[in-house]
Amino acid sequence: MSDRLTGLITFVVALAFFVSATQLDTPFFADPLGPKAFPMMISSVGIISGMVLILQPEKEPNWPRIGTTWRLLLATFILVFYAYALKPLGFLISTAVVAAALSYQIRQLPLQATLIGFGLSIGLFLIFKFALGLSLFAFPRWILG
Repeated sequence: MSDRLTGLITFVVALAFFVSATQLDTPFFADPLGPKAFPMMISSVGIISGMVLILQPEKEPNWPRIGTTWRLLLATFILVFYAYALKPLGFLISTAVVAAALSYQIRQLPLQATLIGFGLSIGLFLIFKFALGLSLFAFPRWILG
């Protein structure tokens, strides 16, 4: 029953996402696919996944232990914090903190988690800023003046 309920919720949310993607306006100077293509692809995967859960549920799903549930909730909180921290803290600081926190959740090695956080932060900034051409602020504006 739980798989079918999860599948139904996934299907409805993905379908709503697909319908909302069809409402996006296409700007005059847009790439050939337009802004609708990516959300439609993502929602199509969600629709198919929801249908699979509805049509082929597991007989007896294995639910995670309570410790795993708490770690998943903490990871969700960390990612919500990240969304709100990007603007005031800049990309490098917020990404380093969040990547280190998530890495620490996977393996409780503080030095390794810190190094992973800094490495991911710098590596992703270089890729997003120079390879993809996104306009990211490395540090908060109040630091740079």
